Amino acid sequence: MNLDKFNSLIELFFYQADKQNSDDVLLHWLNPNNKKIYTWGQAKKNIFKISKKIKEYIKEGERCLLVSENRPEWFISDLAIILSGGITVPAYTTYTEDDYRYLIEDCEPSVVIVSNNDMLKKLNKIINEKNFIKKIITFDKVDIAINDLEIKNKEQYIDFDSIIKNDLSDTTEIQENNLKRSSPACIIYTSGTGGNPKGVILSHGGILNNIEGACEILKPLIDEKPVFLTWLPLSHSYEHCVQFVQLAVGAKVFYAEKIEKLLENISEAKPTIMTAVPRFYQNLYNKINLNLKKQTGFKAKLIDATIRLGKKRLLGKKMTFIEKLIDSLVDLLVRKKIKKQFGGNLKAFVSGGGALDREIGEFLNSIGLPTLQGYGLTETSPVVSCNPIHKIKVETVGPPFKGNQVKIADDGEILVKGENVMLGYWNKKEETEKIIINGWLHTGDIGEINPEDGYLKITDRKKDIIVSAGGDNISPAKIENMITNELEIDQCMVYGDKKNYLVALIVPNKEFLKEKEKINKIMENINKKLTLVEKIKKIHLIDENFSIENGLLTPTMKVKRKKVTEKYKKQLEKLY
Repeated sequence: MNLDKFNSLIELFFYQADKQNSDDVLLHWLNPNNKKIYTWGQAKKNIFKISKKIKEYIKEGERCLLVSENRPEWFISDLAIILSGGITVPAYTTYTEDDYRYLIEDCEPSVVIVSNNDMLKKLNKIINEKNFIKKIITFDKVDIAINDLEIKNKEQYIDFDSIIKNDLSDTTEIQENNLKRSSPACIIYTSGTGGNPKGVILSHGGILNNIEGACEILKPLIDEKPVFLTWLPLSHSYEHCVQFVQLAVGAKVFYAEKIEKLLENISEAKPTIMTAVPRFYQNLYNKINLNLKKQTGFKAKLIDATIRLGKKRLLGKKMTFIEKLIDSLVDLLVRKKIKKQFGGNLKAFVSGGGALDREIGEFLNSIGLPTLQGYGLTETSPVVSCNPIHKIKVETVGPPFKGNQVKIADDGEILVKGENVMLGYWNKKEETEKIIINGWLHTGDIGEINPEDGYLKITDRKKDIIVSAGGDNISPAKIENMITNELEIDQCMVYGDKKNYLVALIVPNKEFLKEKEKINKIMENINKKLTLVEKIKKIHLIDENFSIENGLLTPTMKVKRKKVTEKYKKQLEKLY
């Protein structure tokens, strides 16, 4: 498929919908209380119906806010907004009322699409205040009486089922629009580890360009009908783009019920490909490792051989004839069993949205779970590069996608140029001009490109560097990865900007909460692997996990350093 010929994402959908069997399942929600299944034909029909309703309330280029958990209606609404000439503004379900207020006041949506009563409660007050909001579409029927929602104008509200039960007239199926590759497709607000989030305007061409690169990576991995399981929020640029990759490869898409049921959902969906953020792989690494370490005798020897020979294979090292035989044996006895726990059909995990620790990458690849690390940011639609399955180099983020120009600035910063670069930040001209200079996006990441194979390696993060009182530049992420790779430690944050030494906040695994001596011993061993300026001199244990709910994690599970520092300022300063 030549993605260059498409002007918009909706054109891509129509192309695939016409190619596929209209009775084949496209979307399937694994929620036992609200099972939803849509075939290609049903999805197409409902996109037309929802689009027709949206078109009554928006002009071309106006915004539609979309607030929902992952479910089939998300996909249908996103495509319907595009078809109606609107711009989708996805928002996380975990946002607070203040977060929604900021987004709504910033992008002024004409239509708000919201999944259920719980989400509506957070938005209700703001909706009542804003005259520019003309229509509210809810996925589930809103029960105003039970939920005691103060709704000013009941006529403003309509639910999804009420729209799609209407028959389509022939004139409704209009596939023509004025969209170009340079037209805005969505405004995705960055998760905001610092201050207020910024609205990143991504174009149709930028996302199509990204899909092309992703399809190249997936080509050796997909069969006739690949299966995806989606669980990372669709409001995140990474999963938002993956949604269109799924479309481009004609996949069947399962939506996970919730994160707590993910392993059960994996067994049911039996995905071919799974995408996730590093925190997921870190948890997976700790869980698998914990089970493997419980094994004794012959089983323990088999596991050791699996990991040792798996690493050899991954790194392209020569194996003796005996080693090759043992490697084939552990393929059947160990790796096959591990794969079965993930449905049995998994060809690869794809990691993005942050740096994947090298040890975790090597471990997962060695035990039979191929894990491809990629790199990108919301501002690049979002992928810049990714490891291909035939040549995984876990310490890198792979070669850049076709259509991406990548170079390293004199100070080591990674610069990106191409159609995939954002159109700019919504309502923030000055901030756009600071980050895009002469067409080159300044990523804020430090890296290097291997001259032999073009693989990109991320070595640091400009903004997250700690500068000690002695003027040393220290990467906290490197140290934090080493600490959280320990089974006894769930989370941590390293602190020490403009200080004489580094300290750390540690969230131990619940079983080790009261074992300060055990944690101290672990820290002693970690310090032996660190340089003098990187060593952690003191720690403070806390029993509350950093979470999305308490505002200390972004929706993609990155620690909000500023918020954590504010909350634990006294405890941190007592360590000096």
